[in-house]
Amino acid sequence: MSYNDAISYLYGLQKHGIKLGLEKTAKILSIVGDPQNKFRAIHVAGTNGKGSVSAITASIVTAHGHKTGLFTSPHLVSFTERIRINNVMISEHEIVALTDEIRDIITKAEAETQEELVPTFFEFVTAMAFLYFSRSGVDWVVVETGMGGRLDATSLINPAVSVITRIGYDHREFLGDTLSDIAHEKAGIIKRGVPVITVPQEKEAGDVIENTARDKTSPLFIYGRDFSGELVKTGINVTELGYKDDQLSVSDLKVPLAGEYQVINASLAIRAASIALNGIEGYRVRDGLLSVRWPGRLETVCANPLIMIDGAHNPDAASALSDFIKKYCSDYRIILVMGIMSDKDVKGILQPLLPVAAEVIFTAPDYGRAASPEQLSGLAAEMRYISKTSSSVKNAIEMAKQSSAAFGSSGLILITGSFYTIGEAKEVLGEKAILGKLRETL
Repeated sequence: MSYNDAISYLYGLQKHGIKLGLEKTAKILSIVGDPQNKFRAIHVAGTNGKGSVSAITASIVTAHGHKTGLFTSPHLVSFTERIRINNVMISEHEIVALTDEIRDIITKAEAETQEELVPTFFEFVTAMAFLYFSRSGVDWVVVETGMGGRLDATSLINPAVSVITRIGYDHREFLGDTLSDIAHEKAGIIKRGVPVITVPQEKEAGDVIENTARDKTSPLFIYGRDFSGELVKTGINVTELGYKDDQLSVSDLKVPLAGEYQVINASLAIRAASIALNGIEGYRVRDGLLSVRWPGRLETVCANPLIMIDGAHNPDAASALSDFIKKYCSDYRIILVMGIMSDKDVKGILQPLLPVAAEVIFTAPDYGRAASPEQLSGLAAEMRYISKTSSSVKNAIEMAKQSSAAFGSSGLILITGSFYTIGEAKEVLGEKAILGKLRETL
């Protein structure tokens, strides 16, 4: 089996759809040796910010001398991004070997038990990640849920601490139509007696989390009440902050991620690491934050022309992105390149972003769920915004570059709307690294 064969097999499992539930995942993990029981874990759920919190937490734990795994989704360019140890991605060779091995184990088990065990894509990848981490001798793994929490395949771990980021409306077809329904699913990661960390939520969601923590006698720590962060300043490539709780106070922290909300994300991560490790050191927190690498979140991917990407794919994330642009990029003329999945709240994503743009170009990534550029343009027209369309992300970026050249140094290309869109954009741009002069402010 080649790497392409392995990836084709894994993606082929997507035909089985998304099936929330733990029974099949438990059986698959059992026949591969229950690897989830061979490392300590931190579990992260939520709607927005859970990926950033996971990456920052893993970086802080690594900075304290621990061999640390990180399991996240989705990936932007390479499947190997999903599974990391000390921020080093799993190799393609390991992907091939583990895919082959787990597939054969499942096939053998099916023959012996006469029971069908065909996994979904996420169930298989979760088993692969846990097996890889256990064999690699990691001390800790930071695990981001795929969707929800209660019935998510990752929920078979026994974490030392659980983290729930801001909860909003997303994946309603699976998690429910109300905020309390969605919160019930997210709060499902709370294990009996295990500390849980969260942020102030809308009352519906906050009540669910507090009641669940109380019912399971799980200590609850809320940002702003039990620990806090303070914004010093933020720009297009770094956020400076301070942090304080009842045991730790540390200033002069810098995380190479943009946006005021990174103060909350970093604070959640610091508190999670502190509880998991039973205390942490300020200078190692500084090192951990500086070492964070988490692409696709207000990431500057090119300096000439200036291009930023952000994976905002729901209304809350789009609003946060709009606020950042208005506050920190007001001197620029924004050329907005957007591709959005058709099953998302498209109007809710468009509403905060269209007003900040001098020009709008709609496109679609090469993915079946993508809304057509014409559909997006039609919705924008209903909202009284003029836009252009492009049949591919590559062509949309070329169109945006032409507009940026006309705007001169004031042009800023912003690519957003979906992780699929920004992932394809990174491929088009050849994974261009931030130029040295953009790193100097760190």
